Amino acid sequence: MKDLTGRTAIVTGSTRGIGRAIAEALLDAGASVVINGRDDRTASAVAEELAGRGKVMAVAADVADPLSCERLVAESVAALGGLDILINNAGLGVFGSIADLSWEDFRRQIDVNLGGVWSCTRAALPHLKRSSDAWVINIGSLAGRNAFAGGTGYNASKFGLVGMTEAMMLDLRHDGVRVSIVMPGSVNTEFSGESAPGRGWKLEPEDCALAVMHLLSFPREAHVSRIEMRPSRPPR
Repeated sequence: MKDLTGRTAIVTGSTRGIGRAIAEALLDAGASVVINGRDDRTASAVAEELAGRGKVMAVAADVADPLSCERLVAESVAALGGLDILINNAGLGVFGSIADLSWEDFRRQIDVNLGGVWSCTRAALPHLKRSSDAWVINIGSLAGRNAFAGGTGYNASKFGLVGMTEAMMLDLRHDGVRVSIVMPGSVNTEFSGESAPGRGWKLEPEDCALAVMHLLSFPREAHVSRIEMRPSRPPR
């Protein structure tokens, strides 16, 4: 694992699941980490739980709101002195046929899953460009290339995230900011239902965190732009 001592990171949607696992891995590698969620009490509680692992703070913000994204970045940089790593993990899934899905639920998924990444990244860019080793890592999904019934909103947001990540990578590569996307399949989290204890057939959040840490370990001259992950032996 790469030593990230002295590096600073924001992980959106990091009060549970994949985001929390990534935050824990970053702390274990020596980075200072900002825990983010919509609810201040929850984010603060998680930061307190993780305080023994390293320098960690909480900033509550709804990434669907561009002004909240600007505040998230501003407060984080003011407290930590800079920003090297942005993990855009916050996500929302509301599933149902186009005949049943409301406009509000469709729009909310676009605003969180796509707009939140755009807004957080744009707010972070001035600080990332001052870093000697800057990263933006977006947590997507295999739903960004595999459509399914009931996924009109979710698929739209995740397909869009793949395209936006690739465009961001081309925009920023000569500014010293590497942009990648991690695309997991089924993960054992509450996102897709009740999480089950123990290792089952699904990916675990820690597997996704390992992929993020793997990306961060590459030298500046190398860039892996996409990691696709899936359970090795799903049910037949």
